[in-house]
Amino acid sequence: MELRPGSTQVFINQIVRKMASEKLTEHFTLEEMTRTKSKADNTPSAEQVKNLKRLCWWLEMLRGRWNRKYGDGDDPIVVNSGYRSAEVNREVGGVANSNHLTGCAVDIRVTGMDQMIRYANILLDISDENNELFDELLMEHKDGKMWLHFAVRPTGNRRKINILKTTN
Repeated sequence: MELRPGSTQVFINQIVRKMASEKLTEHFTLEEMTRTKSKADNTPSAEQVKNLKRLCWWLEMLRGRWNRKYGDGDDPIVVNSGYRSAEVNREVGGVANSNHLTGCAVDIRVTGMDQMIRYANILLDISDENNELFDELLMEHKDGKMWLHFAVRPTGNRRKINILKTTN
């Protein structure tokens, strides 16, 4: 689809970019959830922003529980990657059906295996206690770096868990 100046999509993109600094939740911004090193457009649609807000609800719960139990009281949850446009996803080598494409997934930076396991445990507890399913909880590593991939969809969540998924 070709976007012409003045079209509705161009207008929506301008509004979303303007809103980038606005908070999706108390501790997470749209800018943080769409940050990329790519030069490609990475502007989410209104539906994708809605999905990011749902995802950030989980991240807020994770942040609060982590800080009550293990943290210094105000430790942030550091997002490596959230929403990705199709072009950004291709550039980073993401899978074609990635939950990142819909704003339903986040890759969370961890300091080591112990933090990754604790984050995963907290997210499992949140799921069980709130009777809410998530789609994916994947512990991943590549080239000595580790991160926790977490995804939650509006519907059709599978509660897919991989304790350690090595990415080549």
